[in-house]
Amino acid sequence: MAVGCPFITCAIKKKEIEFCWDCKESKICAKWRKHRESGKTFDSFKCYQKLENDIAFIQKNGITEFEKLQKIREQILREMLEGFNEGRSKSYYCIVATVFEIEELKEALLKAKNNSKGLEIKEKSKLLHSILDKIAMQKKYYLKLRK
Repeated sequence: MAVGCPFITCAIKKKEIEFCWDCKESKICAKWRKHRESGKTFDSFKCYQKLENDIAFIQKNGITEFEKLQKIREQILREMLEGFNEGRSKSYYCIVATVFEIEELKEALLKAKNNSKGLEIKEKSKLLHSILDKIAMQKKYYLKLRK
């Protein structure tokens, strides 16, 4: 017997809602609070630095608006991977696409595109990394999975 996700079991199967952000008890739920709190300092397969903000956004604007923003992030990530991945940057770019604000991503990618004409892929990747690292340092973003 496989163990399932306790959040899906509770939300979908017991309460018949999409996820915890739709639950009236989410603010007092110990399991959900523990998950949000651990997400501030640890990651699993996804960077959880923005979990609280994402939940608040969904509660305020709905899942459809959140999905629209995720599609924009996905497109920017695709451009970073297609134009600046030397074969070792996929995880890094995925975290960046999750943590950065969309406008920061757009500006960094545009700057890298403008300054990388004629460069080999390793140099292009190094350039984008340096631009992103500078933004991360200024904004105090953490760009490694936290275990």
